[in-house]
Amino acid sequence: MTMLTPRTPTKLAPPGKGRRERKAAELESRTRLAGERLAGFSARAGVSVLQEVDACRSGLTHAEAALRLERHGANVVAHERAPRWWFQLAKAFWNPFIGVLVFLAAVMWWQDPADPGVVILSVMVGISGLLRFWQEFRSGRAADALKKLVTTTCAVQRRAGSGSAPTTFEVPMDRVVPGDVVKLAAGDLIPADLRLITSKDLMVGQAALSGESLPVAKADTRCEDLGQSDTTDPVEADNLCLMGTSVTSGTATGVVVATGADTYFGSMAGSLVGERPQTNFDNGVRKVSFLLIRFMLVMVPVVFAINGLTKGDWNEAFLFGIAVAVGLTPEMLPMVVSANLARGAVAMSKRKVVVKRLNAIQNLGAMDVLCTDKTGTLTEDRIVLDRYLDVHGDEDDEVLEYGYLNSHFQTGLKNLMDQAVINRVDEAEEVVVDARFSMVDEIPFDFARRRMSVVLDRNSIVGGPGRRPEHVMITKGAVEEVLALCTHVRDRGETVELTDQLRWHVTRIAEDNNRQGLRVLAVATRTMETPRDTYSVADEDRLTLVGFLAFLDPPKADAARALAALADKGIAVKVVTGDNDLVAARVCADVGIDVGHVVLGPETDALDDTALRALAARTTVFAKVNPVQKARIVRALQADGHTVGFLGDGINDAAALRDADVGISVDTAVDIAKESADIILLEKDLTVLEQGVIQGRTTFGNTIKYIKMTASSNFGNVFSVLVASAFIPFQPMLAIMLLVQNLVYDIAQLATPWDRMDEEYLRKPRNWDAKGIGRFMVCIGPISSVFDIAMFVIMWNVFAANSEAHQALFQSGWFIEGLLSQTLIVHMIRTRKIPFVQSRASWPVMVMTVLAVLTGLYLPFSPLASSLGFVALPASYFPWLIGVLLAYCTLTQLLKTLYIRRFGTWL
Repeated sequence: MTMLTPRTPTKLAPPGKGRRERKAAELESRTRLAGERLAGFSARAGVSVLQEVDACRSGLTHAEAALRLERHGANVVAHERAPRWWFQLAKAFWNPFIGVLVFLAAVMWWQDPADPGVVILSVMVGISGLLRFWQEFRSGRAADALKKLVTTTCAVQRRAGSGSAPTTFEVPMDRVVPGDVVKLAAGDLIPADLRLITSKDLMVGQAALSGESLPVAKADTRCEDLGQSDTTDPVEADNLCLMGTSVTSGTATGVVVATGADTYFGSMAGSLVGERPQTNFDNGVRKVSFLLIRFMLVMVPVVFAINGLTKGDWNEAFLFGIAVAVGLTPEMLPMVVSANLARGAVAMSKRKVVVKRLNAIQNLGAMDVLCTDKTGTLTEDRIVLDRYLDVHGDEDDEVLEYGYLNSHFQTGLKNLMDQAVINRVDEAEEVVVDARFSMVDEIPFDFARRRMSVVLDRNSIVGGPGRRPEHVMITKGAVEEVLALCTHVRDRGETVELTDQLRWHVTRIAEDNNRQGLRVLAVATRTMETPRDTYSVADEDRLTLVGFLAFLDPPKADAARALAALADKGIAVKVVTGDNDLVAARVCADVGIDVGHVVLGPETDALDDTALRALAARTTVFAKVNPVQKARIVRALQADGHTVGFLGDGINDAAALRDADVGISVDTAVDIAKESADIILLEKDLTVLEQGVIQGRTTFGNTIKYIKMTASSNFGNVFSVLVASAFIPFQPMLAIMLLVQNLVYDIAQLATPWDRMDEEYLRKPRNWDAKGIGRFMVCIGPISSVFDIAMFVIMWNVFAANSEAHQALFQSGWFIEGLLSQTLIVHMIRTRKIPFVQSRASWPVMVMTVLAVLTGLYLPFSPLASSLGFVALPASYFPWLIGVLLAYCTLTQLLKTLYIRRFGTWL
């Protein structure tokens, strides 16, 4: 017996090749070796495989598992890891805006190392880069902490010691080791590469490896199997289950033959690691950034040329051009975006929403259609067995007994209804019932059949060891599917033929209970004529209907309010469920959903994509929908221009979760659903989701707010500088003044991510609109130039600042007006309402605004005034300043009203 060796080092490509070629060759080599090794496990007998990995069917001991974990390492594959802090720090300074500032600072230092502008630019670069680094570093650490709240486990069979009985434990997937015996059921992710020991009706989704959209059937396997030798591709082997795939239906037990990087999936993980594709939001930010840079590259040379030609001092014109370039550079944009997303993720975590991908926050805010299942979202997810009825609608203990036997003896996932049946039978009666039956076989549940069966041996104290076994099949499942297999019914203790009239009668009993909001399952039995060890789906035939189990899942008390809140936020809720249409309609009506015509899943199969788009647009409730149909409904809504969210927690939701713009799952979901989701709710509640939507829209709104403030302010400043440069015989403002003004304004903007959004803004889904940002910049930006020019006229005529001898007074007056108007525009743009009266900013924004205003007013009177070129302004200046600012705010509010009336939007 040989111990499984640790990971085998791979052979590198020849040193003469390039880095990319070497990586590709290494990846190919690793994948080929892993495939050959797994194919070998597939070809050998099950007993031989257990021997090779030094394992047994009862599982490893805890001590053995600990040793192997230390030897082989954690069961993880290559994935994106947070870079070292120093790399994150360097990356925080790697953006085009900081590059521009560094270049400008270098030019100023080259001209005059003692120029204070170099210090100011260095401070601006430091603030932008360090704050961005801190936000992203803290965001990464917070994201890691949040991910720990979402655990993915698997069922592993282990022993306390060599002579102990095996016990099944839920173990985190990264703790699985070679030789572990893993138990699989519907909804499980395959934690590692497994060689099947036993399996029954196992269906595995392998899309992650093979691209096949439909699940693949694995062979029914016993431990004594001799292996499979007709394939060299481990993906095609019907006695292997590979990491990265998931169980769709059936049950199995497998022994782990490879973990982590040694798995087939792990061998290919190198090609999966890398940055995600850019989202629409990322592309929008990038486009606006480079638009502003191109604008700067055009306008700065123009300003430089005009100043040089009109003033004759080309050196001063050059420094002024650099200062203008700094003013046009939104160097805080990367930091504000990072801070917004990081703050949004942390704030959402406090509202029980875990963000797996930060960019999903924007999609959550943009969502205008939410597709959700019914159970646990609209209802309490607290199933109770309310009734157990015979074929006439009367309570019958025999129905309860057969339902209990089916639920108790099945080995797969026990759903809420199974647990409700078990809970209904008291402990003493359970012992008696168990003693009368023993397990023979089972036919697990799957979503196509919508039923499951167990085959039991009816034990008897009569006849002794030589008695003839009596095998009883007990089937429980959806009424239509079970009733279609029935030929007889139990009628008051007797078995009678199921006539058409009786079939209609029992169907009406089930439907009457459905209309009362109860979920009904049928229970049927069959005594097998020829007892044997194994049974299959083909044996589910010629059944005798015993009766019905009726379950109650009451609507949540706050479901109606949560749905109304989502509707108020512009989100249409569509219920997409695999449940009975009558039950779905009743529950939806109880929580205030306008049900209309309920569309059944099979109806969608007959429609082409265009027809399905039209149907999905007008339909609120879809019932009896399978996984493929769910995903197709999501795509139809997307094709109609909607941003679609999908809330689901089952294996049958995984495809729809992946296809949706934002996949939403819950912490109690099956593994594959959690892995497919972008956002995970720690509580399956639409109220929690509503809070997440609000936070998503707030995050998006604050980002757009900063972009529009910066774009419009910069656009307006260019016109003011051009006019001043063309008509004023001296520099309208010293370069150092422009730098100080820009520094104070930028620091004031650091509070933007902590601002609040108007309730009206949060009521509608929001999408990125690059064209709207450009339009906003052109329409709103020049307003500030009007009042800058007005201040020029006032300083020139009223205060006689019209010569080089009085240029410091002119420059000081424009400095204060420019800084205060820039600061006030923050409050004018942040809301479509009247600022300070109808809408007030958050206290961090208010505090930063006040500090910026006080700084601007103080500087011309401070000890730094002379070194910066300022002079004290006369008291008579300030009434004029107040008048200009009030007129500026009034005109801006007027044009804001006209803009909203014309374009129907503001932010």
